[in-house]
Amino acid sequence: MRPQKTQGFSRIASDVGERLSVEGLLARFSTPDACVRGTVFSGLELSDASADGTSFEQVVFRGCTLDNVCLANCTFTDVLFSGCRMTRCDMGRSWLNRCDFRSCSAPGLSFLRGRLTGVSIEDSQMSYCDLSEATVNRLIARETGLAEVSLSATKLRHVTLDQCDLTRMTVLRTSLAGIDLSSCDISGLRVSDTFRELRGTVVSSEQAAQLAGLLGVQVKQDE
Repeated sequence: MRPQKTQGFSRIASDVGERLSVEGLLARFSTPDACVRGTVFSGLELSDASADGTSFEQVVFRGCTLDNVCLANCTFTDVLFSGCRMTRCDMGRSWLNRCDFRSCSAPGLSFLRGRLTGVSIEDSQMSYCDLSEATVNRLIARETGLAEVSLSATKLRHVTLDQCDLTRMTVLRTSLAGIDLSSCDISGLRVSDTFRELRGTVVSSEQAAQLAGLLGVQVKQDE
């Protein structure tokens, strides 16, 4: 049975259209405390640009390619990324409030020291994603590749992970209590020597056997 589709958090007005050109967008980036509001970008190709400190409100990025774009220290409110490719991009120290990622490829995307409140990720590839020292409240990720994701000193609340690839995920000084990982691939999970990060985590019986290996325990199979 396929997992349910995520409704998403972003609230995009029905009258949002393509109102800002690439030139206009770059001009906003060069303006202190700039705001990009109420526009759709379709097929945008942007590289080696910095939007450091820009606010995005009611914005849709559809089929866009962002390469080496700095989106650090930005604020994203009611923003949708759909079918986008983001490489070497940085969202560190940014606030994402009611944002959705749909069918995106964003390997290595950094949310370092960021704040995520109401973020959904579906059918996307975000391997090597860095959520270290971030504050996360209401995150839903479904059918998404998060291999080698880094959770170091991350604060997690109300997190749903459904059929995600979490292989070789690194979790340090981060509590996974109450998070259901039973439908995810957690092969090669990395935690601290005390294993305290795993207390209260929900796993399947098969995963429990895998985790027992971290403790040096061998689980005997029924004959």
